[in-house]
Amino acid sequence: MIDAYTAEHPNVTIQLQSYGYDDYFTQLTAKVSGGKAPDVFELNYENFVSYAKKGALMPLDDILKTEGIDTSVYNKMALGAFNADGKQYGVPNSFSNVVLIYNKDLFDKAKVSYPTDDWKWEDAMAAAEKIRALGDDTFGYYHPISFNEFYKTVKQNGGSLFNDDFTQFTMDTPENVETLQYLVDMQLKSNVMPTPEQMGGMGDWDLFKSGRLGMIVTGIWAFPDFTENCDFAWDVAVEPGHTQKATHFFSNGYVISKDSKVANEAAKFIAFLSSDPKATQIRLDAAWELPPVTDENILNQYKEKTPPANREAVFKSLDYLVTPPVITQYAELQDIVGRHLTDAASGTVTPQEALKAMQAECQEKIDLTK
Repeated sequence: MIDAYTAEHPNVTIQLQSYGYDDYFTQLTAKVSGGKAPDVFELNYENFVSYAKKGALMPLDDILKTEGIDTSVYNKMALGAFNADGKQYGVPNSFSNVVLIYNKDLFDKAKVSYPTDDWKWEDAMAAAEKIRALGDDTFGYYHPISFNEFYKTVKQNGGSLFNDDFTQFTMDTPENVETLQYLVDMQLKSNVMPTPEQMGGMGDWDLFKSGRLGMIVTGIWAFPDFTENCDFAWDVAVEPGHTQKATHFFSNGYVISKDSKVANEAAKFIAFLSSDPKATQIRLDAAWELPPVTDENILNQYKEKTPPANREAVFKSLDYLVTPPVITQYAELQDIVGRHLTDAASGTVTPQEALKAMQAECQEKIDLTK
């Protein structure tokens, strides 16, 4: 993408700094704190607010207008993910959601009908149990028990971790207890989902690629890996719901450092990376996440790539997107929720006990107003 941009702007020199995901935010935080932030860098929507609140980012509203950059080309939800306190601090470069991915061969072997977009939890569990019955090393379902996944799954049951205006925690409601019980029972009761001990250090994607997992709830960013490494037929469907549908929304975006001396040129560069047809074509060819644009011609190219055959499910899922509130203590909130979910998943405490403790700790340590 840099080569494509500099080919059109030969007077611009761009130096790429690249870090692995595990080290990225450590390096970025050090550079920002030390006053050596790059002119342009990438953030995900979950942590962008903390950088904006610290004053590390340049507001882009005036620059975008000055440079004639049309923000109407972007998906509204993806663009809005990088707006804080009424100011636009970034432009999206991709967005994605979560779907149900399934092994068609295992469904055929278990003589189970393939998932449909109107499936509910009970349909998924009935199929998972039949696939689990194929053998001790075969599992029916994998659903991560983590903050993001739990936030979305309680929504599928009509629950929420927060009140409507995100000013109070509502962790330990009956709907949320029922949801966590549903997830825990997958491992500890029906065992359609393997326990950590049964995984033996294997990751969930690796288990699916091995051909020993019937269904996995995961992001569309898994498609390239599964296309290359699955030697069986697979496809996707909209995630099952319970009282309603819900799936998680993710977005990454480009921002500009408040200290940049080339902010106007940087704005043109990030607009190119995120919305220019040449850049979106590169993204499509690499089978990355969805380009953050509304152009049907571009999105139709994504739909036509196979596998999976049912990419339409990705777009149907966009009708059910949910996102947790983005606050400065987002990482701490994730840690607290994740720790108590792990306690419940291990059987150390009951779902109700875990959520009661989660509620108390979040109320004590997390400020939802910042």
